[in-house]
Amino acid sequence: MTSTRYDGDTWDLASGVGATATMAAVARAIATRTDRPLIDDPFAEPLVRAVGIDLLTRLATGEMAPAGLVGPVAIDGAKVRTKFYDEFFLEATEAGITQVVILASGLDSRAYRLPWPAGTVVYEVDQPQVIEFKTCALAELGAAPTADRRVAAVDLRDDWPTALRTAGFDPARPTAWSAEGLLGYLPPEAQDRLLDTVTELSAPGSRVATENRPNPRPGDEDRTKEGLNRITERWRARGFDLDHARLRYFGERNEAAPYLTDRGWVLTAVSVRDLLAANDLPPLKDDDLRMGGVLYVSGVLNVCMR
Repeated sequence: MTSTRYDGDTWDLASGVGATATMAAVARAIATRTDRPLIDDPFAEPLVRAVGIDLLTRLATGEMAPAGLVGPVAIDGAKVRTKFYDEFFLEATEAGITQVVILASGLDSRAYRLPWPAGTVVYEVDQPQVIEFKTCALAELGAAPTADRRVAAVDLRDDWPTALRTAGFDPARPTAWSAEGLLGYLPPEAQDRLLDTVTELSAPGSRVATENRPNPRPGDEDRTKEGLNRITERWRARGFDLDHARLRYFGERNEAAPYLTDRGWVLTAVSVRDLLAANDLPPLKDDDLRMGGVLYVSGVLNVCMR
């Protein structure tokens, strides 16, 4: 499974960057089972099981203790991240937005588990094999979407706006967009193109949610890579070979929050540390991956800017 990212690389939910979506679902499955769950994702465990990686299945089902592989930081991080995006979508639709786009939807099951208001259309954008796998797996579980779910089965490096429009997306209507856990897996210029395109496709009053990671200070990225390498070695020792450092793009890039603000979005931000504290979760201790500097941002497109 070890490979370095390159333009045009491919993956599925058991390999490459796609496997990170399955690992995120493992964390959501564990988080859902905790004594004081902040989230409820009943589809995370069966979707991981359907992917078919034995080690991840045993972790997701609770057959194997997560200690040493999926630590408390990852589980608590999954709780606050999932809750942040759940609340973002519910607040957006309660405010009257009826069109939702989940970019790089992976094993996200919000179209099936959130209580969407009547008339909500949820578009999921991801690679064709990912979309097909999740659609079939959830159908076999007997799960039905709780909104009008539509798919744009396309790689985000290709002409995804056309695929989105073909699925019925209307850029004249306000939209709630999410780019969850996505930007760090894009080259800097691809991140800018994505955020530009989201803005271009957004009617006034649209909303967006994503993460903002600060640019590294000297030595930061070396520490991050060392932390990722330690994670890789722990998983590799259990037979799961996924080189986490090679899946990401490092180096300077435009930070998402100021970049979006410059394009007319009025944003609010909350740090991972603040989300942990607000939900009575333990604070970050070891932070080799620089999670403490990550901001979860959300906001509205300023009517006067369009």
